[in-house]
Amino acid sequence: MNTKDKIDFIGNWIKSYATSNNFESLVIGISGGIDSAVTSTLSAKTGLKTIVANMPILDHKITNDRGMSHIHWLKENFENVEDLKIDLSDVFKNFKSALNKNNSEHGYANSQARIRMATLYQIAASNNGIVVGTGNKVEDFGVGFYTKYGDGGVDISPIADCNKTEVWELGKELKILQEIIDAPPTDGLWDDGRTDEGQLGLSYKELEEAMENENSKNREKYIQIRNANLHKMDPIPVCK
Repeated sequence: MNTKDKIDFIGNWIKSYATSNNFESLVIGISGGIDSAVTSTLSAKTGLKTIVANMPILDHKITNDRGMSHIHWLKENFENVEDLKIDLSDVFKNFKSALNKNNSEHGYANSQARIRMATLYQIAASNNGIVVGTGNKVEDFGVGFYTKYGDGGVDISPIADCNKTEVWELGKELKILQEIIDAPPTDGLWDDGRTDEGQLGLSYKELEEAMENENSKNREKYIQIRNANLHKMDPIPVCK
């Protein structure tokens, strides 16, 4: 399937799911990265009401500005796009204050994603909508690089069967802003602005190669990362 056919296929899949389940809108969080840019554009192309939310928490001006630039681009190209800017900074500050000594840095990073998830579901509930996930195949099924019940908490996952390189190809075909295509991937959950590659120790291209090739020099590192995150990808254990 070529890139244009993938775009048509995914767009038709999103629209078919929403309409067959009587949903009227699609809700997507915009991060300033390629995954949310592609997913929101594919959603907008369905013609259904598409609500895009910019939800700043940390003061990452570059990624926040990229997200707003993409939202402006969407609204210029699609009449069915509505946008919301919901500043969650004070919500997060109050959350941290209430937690007192339960101050895990990693926990706070994941809590940001969970606060955003709750926000998206509130928007969806108010607009007879569904939350559209932005995770790709490497993140969702390769190394589990997402927050359980955060950005992993969605109703549908349109690009979760696309490797990161495929997402970049979709972005180019969709004419996504070049600054977003070129931006180093980051989850935006850390004060120091660390990138995905900085956290994982491998680039997405290296991860993809390790996923597909058992003889890859990076296979051992990939398996190590994957095994640490299998609890996200496996069903919730139930004691019977």
